Amino acid sequence: MSKAAMALAEGFRGEIVVPGDEGYDAARAVWNGAVDRRPEVIARCTGVADVLQAVAVAREHGLHVGVRGAGHGVAGMGTCDGGMLVDLSRLRGVRVDPARRLARAQPGVTWGAFDHETQAFDLATPGAPYSGAGVAGVTLGGGVGWLARAYGLTCDNLVEADVVTADGRLLTTSAAAHPELFAGLRGGGGNFGVVTSFTYRLHRVGPHVLCGALYVPVELTEPTLAAVRDFMAQAPDGLTVGVEFGPPRGVPQLPERTVLRIGLCWSGRADRGREAVAPLRALPGVLVDTVQTRPYVQWQRMLDADRGPGAGNYSRSEFLSVLDGAAIGRLAEQAGAMPGPGAQLQLAFLGGAVARVGPEDTAYTYRTAPYLLHAVGRWTDGPAEPQVAWVRGCWEAMRPFSSGGAYVNLMGREGPARVVEAYGLAKYERLVALKDRYDPANLFRVNQNVRPSG
Repeated sequence: MSKAAMALAEGFRGEIVVPGDEGYDAARAVWNGAVDRRPEVIARCTGVADVLQAVAVAREHGLHVGVRGAGHGVAGMGTCDGGMLVDLSRLRGVRVDPARRLARAQPGVTWGAFDHETQAFDLATPGAPYSGAGVAGVTLGGGVGWLARAYGLTCDNLVEADVVTADGRLLTTSAAAHPELFAGLRGGGGNFGVVTSFTYRLHRVGPHVLCGALYVPVELTEPTLAAVRDFMAQAPDGLTVGVEFGPPRGVPQLPERTVLRIGLCWSGRADRGREAVAPLRALPGVLVDTVQTRPYVQWQRMLDADRGPGAGNYSRSEFLSVLDGAAIGRLAEQAGAMPGPGAQLQLAFLGGAVARVGPEDTAYTYRTAPYLLHAVGRWTDGPAEPQVAWVRGCWEAMRPFSSGGAYVNLMGREGPARVVEAYGLAKYERLVALKDRYDPANLFRVNQNVRPSG
């Protein structure tokens, strides 16, 4: 056992896992099976006191710190080579205050668990469109989901956060307390400390919402996407839409071939929603229409299939400012080149409440970008290279239509220049100043890293 591990053992209530222990390989694994890293020490914390001790020991022994919430991120940042992994996955408490419409969650909570608690009171906050994703990583990177156009990003609905800083302080941050740090946490991707508690604003949602998908032949991609683009330019904020190219999972009446799936969620009254989405449902060529009222928690699980842990994943994202005929044609070409059912190409329509937050209020950038593109390749037994090559090619093909950068939560390990692009140079420089103040030694560097200036 290393000196750091022995020092950590003095008074630590959680579990300490080191190389050679029986559970080490399981403890260091993350959702993305392509990530294989070996921490020097894994500190499986039981509470804030354990986090404080782990950070202090890491700092004193010169170890960098990786932080795991639910461990879901595509880049595999919930583990590290060398250093100390501060594992928060066992911190899974959720407390809902329905009278004040607030919910407090610990960093090991998944969106499935969070929604389960808040929907007991017909309340929700915008979260990831996948129930296995963790609240911590989603919030710290922004958070784009089915309620985004109605209520903003996840980070826009964060009202308070407790964070352990590199110098060993526990700070409660909000718009009123340590406001610059609070803004940095909302989109800054874990660069500024270990968040041990998130408090969210809740909204009246459900228990049932009007939601579902329209399936269109991929041959009709170009006229269909143009029609959706024009419709969404005038759509009410209560409607969030995302399109996806891929096999029609869960729709047995369709053959296993690539289709265009138009997913939608209306966050208000169902009768008004039916009127709002009627033009989409009337699009020519719709093969299957699954739009109906269903429990919100059920819709949040609709994308869970084939997204479990263990498979290799590789992805690239890009905010797009243009979706003209040339861009749509390029997307259709990339969809036609998809290397099998493990590949997916997704386009989220943004705007609405997302675009109404001030550009300096959060670390999240590209508020006015109308579209978010995500290309992902996934493999289990087959080779990785066809998936990786297609994702890279797709990203390169769509770069001419970019707003300038990527979405932090959908980035892989793409290098320092790409992190600068994700925030834009001006905002990145402000985040560097924040990093200099709260983590000048870059203790928290296992992330999409904002490097201190020193």
